[in-house]
Amino acid sequence: MSDILKAIVIGAGDRGADIYGNYALRHPNEIKFVAVAEPNEERRNIFKQKHGIKKENCFTTWEDIFAQQKIADIAVITTQDTMHFKPAILALERGYDVLLEKPMAVSIKDCKKLVEVAEKTGNILQICHVLRYTEFFTKIKEIISSGKIGKIANISLRENVSSFHYAHSYIRGHWHNREETSPMILAKSCHDLDILYWFIGSKAKKVSSFGSQIFFGKHNQPEGAPDRCVEGCPVSDSCLYFAPRIYIDIVPLLQASSKGGPTFDKLMSKLILRFPKLKDLSIFKKVRKYNGWPVSVIAEDLSYEGKMKALKETNFGKCVYAIDDHTVVDHQVVNIEFENKVTASFTLHGFSYEEGRTLRIDGTKATIVGEFLISGEKIKLLNAHTGKETLIHQTGIVSGHGGGDDRLMAAFIHSVKTQTKETLSEAREALESHLIAFASDISRLEERVVKLEELRK
Repeated sequence: MSDILKAIVIGAGDRGADIYGNYALRHPNEIKFVAVAEPNEERRNIFKQKHGIKKENCFTTWEDIFAQQKIADIAVITTQDTMHFKPAILALERGYDVLLEKPMAVSIKDCKKLVEVAEKTGNILQICHVLRYTEFFTKIKEIISSGKIGKIANISLRENVSSFHYAHSYIRGHWHNREETSPMILAKSCHDLDILYWFIGSKAKKVSSFGSQIFFGKHNQPEGAPDRCVEGCPVSDSCLYFAPRIYIDIVPLLQASSKGGPTFDKLMSKLILRFPKLKDLSIFKKVRKYNGWPVSVIAEDLSYEGKMKALKETNFGKCVYAIDDHTVVDHQVVNIEFENKVTASFTLHGFSYEEGRTLRIDGTKATIVGEFLISGEKIKLLNAHTGKETLIHQTGIVSGHGGGDDRLMAAFIHSVKTQTKETLSEAREALESHLIAFASDISRLEERVVKLEELRK
């Protein structure tokens, strides 16, 4: 195998192009994308140009790319949730090692089938459970393994989705309708459930869950508010979800940067939040020209005119209370008993003032308290015997899921090159978190405790 892996990408959107595609551009001695399958012509052409891909290796569909002879070592699959299963199966059967975005599939049957085919073919199927690859969660795993906290008794983990992120992805965005994609507990949080399984080191035995969608809908739409934000909303100055606030003025990102960014960025963000017109000055062009996530998702043309066009024509410009087919929860709790008797609770909600995860792990000797926030990270160890509090880890903003995106890609490349298949998130390991997510959804809908043995059959 060559030192530089050849790769194909199926789905050149946010994850495929901006995360894994850009990794290849920054590490040309490790990986080279040689083919792309993407139905959106503009995205396909952008990816083609960035990576110098031949015209004959640019395809509209994943079916077309697999109709050819095997042209690369690995397949990176970053399509929408419901489109993960079929191309992943074909890729494995064609001899590709596969990096597959989470969730691996949207049904229990298909998840199990993926594991079966991966093990039958002998090819690597690594699921993008990116949290395992962050420095933050790796350090916590090391503390647990060292025995410093004794035996784990209970874990409490919260995924605090910020208001603007929830509005962007789960009301206006691709995951707003569970019937068309997947339940939020699976789409957003299967890798959080994976972290619980990874830390505890035992399979889940029983799950109960509660949650609903309580806030969004016509019943809460402000009086006089139009169905589209740019059509003269009377509450635009006070609405958290006003689309230009998120995509043009990027206020939520400035708020995050003002809390935990580099010193200059913090100062710049604070000044613009206080004096918005400052962003028109040349010194603040970084803000004026910001086209990263979530702005990058709303349109291919990210000029001011292109963004405004998107707000006038797509869901991203709609009033969050006026989207009729929004069917995902906005809050959910999950309680889990594992086979080794450890208990855990997981909370997911879309109303946080700041994006991030918080956790508490109580052991028989000590407690770990952690913050994995958009403004920075912190891990503390609290010794029950001495009463001593020790700061284990602290850092400011670390982009790309706390650095996990790059470390995941590097680990996958190493695994393929060495054919060790010792990935942290191979398919059978990842199946466990998916089963917990499915059990949580069943429990919430059917109002009952779900035994995992029901789903393992």
